[in-house]
Amino acid sequence: MKKQIVIALILLISLTTITFKHTFKLPFFNLQKIIIENNILLNEKDLRVLLRPIYNKNLLLLKNKEIGEVLMQSSFIESYKIKRKYPETLKIIIYEKKPIAILIYDKKKFYLSEKIELFNYVNLPDYKELPYVLGNKEKFKSLYFNLKKIKFPFEIIDKYTLFESNRWDLETKSKKIIKLPSQDYEEKLKNYLNIKDKTNFKKYSIFDYRIKDQLILK
Repeated sequence: MKKQIVIALILLISLTTITFKHTFKLPFFNLQKIIIENNILLNEKDLRVLLRPIYNKNLLLLKNKEIGEVLMQSSFIESYKIKRKYPETLKIIIYEKKPIAILIYDKKKFYLSEKIELFNYVNLPDYKELPYVLGNKEKFKSLYFNLKKIKFPFEIIDKYTLFESNRWDLETKSKKIIKLPSQDYEEKLKNYLNIKDKTNFKKYSIFDYRIKDQLILK
């Protein structure tokens, strides 16, 4: 009797498995519609071209990892969220990298993200006023996070220029040039912020902090 029960259970499991697999192959589970949200920099048409390989795949079997591998071919994408709407719709929420500057290296332009990651440059009207970085990405990363630490107002900067001596010039949008030493420049920048709007200093266009304990104005 026990042997008959065991055989019956095995048959039931086998039949259920066959039916389950067969159900997965039903056409109405194939991906037919993709909803894309929150993309600002990326053109929706370009995203749909990128996602073309996953169309018509079975939505029940399609893995998030597979979708992610397709999406992350775009250097603009920071992260994403995936929501499935059965039987045939996929919703993708895009989180893009935010450009903070345009780096020029080897005569080529790249966007720099807030994490100081390089990604492809394209001409975007909303970001045409970004500051330029003439220099090394890793050197700028150090400068950027030091500026962030002292809450320096990035919006006033038009250009960052790195010299062979590993020091930076910062050019403001009001055409002031701040010449920094190669090290210990945070206090110099704090000093500049304290004096830049004072009447006695408005006539100067160059604030040279390269010599220790000195400020040379021109």
